[in-house]
Amino acid sequence: MTLDDVLASLFPDGHDVRNDEGVVLGSAVLRSGTGMLVVGIADRTALGVDEAIRLSGYVLESLGRDTGPILVLVDSDSQRMSKRDELLGLNEFLAHLAKVLIHADMNGRATIGLLYGHSAAGALLATGLATRVLVGLPGADPAVMDLPSMAKVTKLSMEALEEKAKSTPVFAPGLSNLARMGAVHMTWSSAVSLAGQMEALLADMPAVQDKRDALGKERGGRVKAADIAERVRDLALQTR
Repeated sequence: MTLDDVLASLFPDGHDVRNDEGVVLGSAVLRSGTGMLVVGIADRTALGVDEAIRLSGYVLESLGRDTGPILVLVDSDSQRMSKRDELLGLNEFLAHLAKVLIHADMNGRATIGLLYGHSAAGALLATGLATRVLVGLPGADPAVMDLPSMAKVTKLSMEALEEKAKSTPVFAPGLSNLARMGAVHMTWSSAVSLAGQMEALLADMPAVQDKRDALGKERGGRVKAADIAERVRDLALQTR
């Protein structure tokens, strides 16, 4: 689905969401009367310092003004690979954006990521994976790291990684693998109204506490993460 298709299906009564050179900003009202702040990245735009600070500022400005949930639409490249962005501290800008979304979520503004296109690496971490719930649409193409890049980092051959990807979701890009790991909460249908699916999700939002590790264990994609997290929590309580 294109951005226009997604917005039309989510907000059939209209919206004021605009796409400004790949940065999505605006607001809309669901048929239930729930107002939503809408932000995100479109047209497979790379997420750099300029985009990150615009999105962060837009969300922060809304915190004292609005009360509704925040929708983060995601169709991006990876973080911007440029000398300028790196010298300006791109990692800090991405971390700031992620922390702004988490801050909003912890202070009554439920955050929902909607992955309808591509996304990878730091751009995915700072947008969709920084929301309380990440939803995917059929055809979405996420990757925390693509296999060629993973081969360079791990020094493993592409053949070895492709073989591991068949049985281990951590090594594999794609929507279904992120769902198995618990990163994608659910996959919606593009054949029916997205507005109805959004209303159903808002009526049954998971608790603020991140349970993606438990979801990954339940789905067989991250069988150790939940147990490790539990041991870490227990250790933290013992050392207080």
